[in-house]
Amino acid sequence: MGNRFSHSKHHHHNQQGPPFSLPTQQTHNTQMGLALPYAHVDSNLRGLAGQAEGFGASSIGGRDGHVYQVVNLNASSMLLLLAFLSFMFSVPHLPLSRGSIGNNLSTSQDDGPGSLRDGCRKKEPLWIVFEVSGTIELRSHLSVSSFKTIDGRGQKIKLTGKGLRLKECEHVIICNLEFEGGRGPDVDGIQIKPKSRHIWIDRCSLSDYDDGLIDITKESTDITVSRCHFSKHDKTMLIGGDSSNCGDRCMRVTIHHCFFDGTRQRHPRVRFAKVHLYNNYTRNWGIYAVCASVESQIYSQCNIYEAGPKKVAFKYLTEKAADMEEACTGSIKSEDDLFVCGTQAGLLSTCSENNVFNPSEFYQTWIVERPSDDLKHYLQHCTGWQCIPRPN
Repeated sequence: MGNRFSHSKHHHHNQQGPPFSLPTQQTHNTQMGLALPYAHVDSNLRGLAGQAEGFGASSIGGRDGHVYQVVNLNASSMLLLLAFLSFMFSVPHLPLSRGSIGNNLSTSQDDGPGSLRDGCRKKEPLWIVFEVSGTIELRSHLSVSSFKTIDGRGQKIKLTGKGLRLKECEHVIICNLEFEGGRGPDVDGIQIKPKSRHIWIDRCSLSDYDDGLIDITKESTDITVSRCHFSKHDKTMLIGGDSSNCGDRCMRVTIHHCFFDGTRQRHPRVRFAKVHLYNNYTRNWGIYAVCASVESQIYSQCNIYEAGPKKVAFKYLTEKAADMEEACTGSIKSEDDLFVCGTQAGLLSTCSENNVFNPSEFYQTWIVERPSDDLKHYLQHCTGWQCIPRPN
């Protein structure tokens, strides 16, 4: 991996920033000329482990555990019986395949042997894969325990009804899933709180939840969100839930190569945390793109901001930390961002960029491209759930 700009003959980097070098391993799109991250994570099943860029780099998920196969989504007892009979006697009219409960099965029951919920609650490390495509209608939050990888490669899995909850856990990887239609108060697609760490969310499609799509609060840290597609939503991503939670000063999050596709606000909204945004494409927001509140530090690097009717990308909100006498806002540093379609950055001259951390103080390498039409095209078509095979 590396941290670099392509097309250097057309663009000149400000040498006062962090050093950039050619990556030793990279994904190269010959049609667009882009150097992209995660060149080899799909070369073998456990290739994701420990490969995230940014603050979530240490996440190994279920690397050291057995493979757990989700073989049902979970069906009713009658459907399970029919699946068993189909397997044993090859009943031709049932849409079932060997080793599964049936392709594209949708059910409101989500527990039992061979279900996702059953795998996620187990205490030992597991690499969870799916042997069936379809929709899992969650009746309640699905709690994910430590050292788990939920790997949706090779199938199309949609979670609906409720979402995933990462509570006081560590080393979780969530890859190649769809989240849509979560209902109820405090229902997020992926809820990370409290005190969870070493998390990587990669290539997920998230839309239409009653609360957030991804919320990261209550001292959860060392998290990377990459190559995700966010759509059809209002309050997209919250980092730091309340100005009274002063312990959130520890939080560190990297968000890169994501597509915020017409979502209204919070891309993200940040309190206290250090957040590195790079190579994201945010378009047609309804209120703002990125919001900095109490003591937050946001390093926005080589992103594409494309406004609709609301032209200002960056917003600042003033709040008082519970242990401070005076209220304050956060700080944003914009480096080589691209503002198009009349977008105004909205940076405050009173908020010094010197107050913002430098990512190279925390991790030395990451792959970053100059914002361009090629990058925009890639983010429109290659983020979120992908139809890719599961590696061996």
